[in-house]
Amino acid sequence: MNDRLDLVDVCSGAGGLASGLESAGFSPVLLLENKPQACQTLLANRPDWKVVCEDLVDFLPEEHPESLDVHLLSAGLPRVKSSAAVARSDSDQELRLLTATVYLVHSIQPRALLLENLPALVESPAYARVREFVEAELEHLGYRFCWFVLNAADFGVPQERRQGILVALKKQWFHAFTPPEPTVGEHVPVGRALRRSMGARGWRDADVWASQASAVAPTLVGGSDNRGGADLGPSGTKRAWARMGVNAGALADDVPGPEYVWPRSDDPAQMVKLTVDQAALLQSFPPEWCFTGRKTARYRQIGHATPPPVGKALGASIATALRSSDSV
Repeated sequence: MNDRLDLVDVCSGAGGLASGLESAGFSPVLLLENKPQACQTLLANRPDWKVVCEDLVDFLPEEHPESLDVHLLSAGLPRVKSSAAVARSDSDQELRLLTATVYLVHSIQPRALLLENLPALVESPAYARVREFVEAELEHLGYRFCWFVLNAADFGVPQERRQGILVALKKQWFHAFTPPEPTVGEHVPVGRALRRSMGARGWRDADVWASQASAVAPTLVGGSDNRGGADLGPSGTKRAWARMGVNAGALADDVPGPEYVWPRSDDPAQMVKLTVDQAALLQSFPPEWCFTGRKTARYRQIGHATPPPVGKALGASIATALRSSDSV
């Protein structure tokens, strides 16, 4: 039996899902991503990975034989819109990529499939027809499947981030799969996660700030590539950040230094800002994982990513199932 399990990862982004699956024992043989900046990030961290910078809809597995008959096909797909937006034209792109991934299963014939998206894809009646399409295609190809929702905070990520998951396996392995159980008993608050980085330049109030930032972070969102700069999310999210003493309207270039005087004001504009590197900590990327590009481009890669610990937990559960048979 091979120790490593082959992986094809599509819509790879900055590599959060792929790096988590790698740490669970999967060996990426091909990563597919259409954004050049994200492709640069992938290669900056894993120069030995084969990264194909191409749209998923245009990808032909036959031109990449190493992608065929792998153990796992994974996809951290662009987020489907909220239930209220399903009927609008701007939801077409996300559903197009979901459909393309399912059709890719026909060509690649992986032993297992992992899709990650918003909980709405799993829970909302608005996506019932989408789920029915996915299920019919997978059943036709001989897969069994389960839909479920995970919260990244249950896996040590200092962030409230609910994720909709689909795992499908060929019949002979599905019986051995169970969704991963939480790996931590207590959620990690923002202050604990960022205390060291916030005090890295000698800010004297870092400990006091950290002690009052006692909740997990709201969900980080990368925002649209077509508009705006880098901020931490919509108005409700900004209010949650303000309760932890964070100005969520923009990102800082660096953490506070010894000269910074904390105003301790209720005005969000006077509060401390987070940096891109701190956003990466809130997504639980390894400290050595680098993101290429300017500040906004780097933040969007981080905000769109799957936290690696979630990928690792999912990968471990899938690997256990795949290794339950000597036919691996």
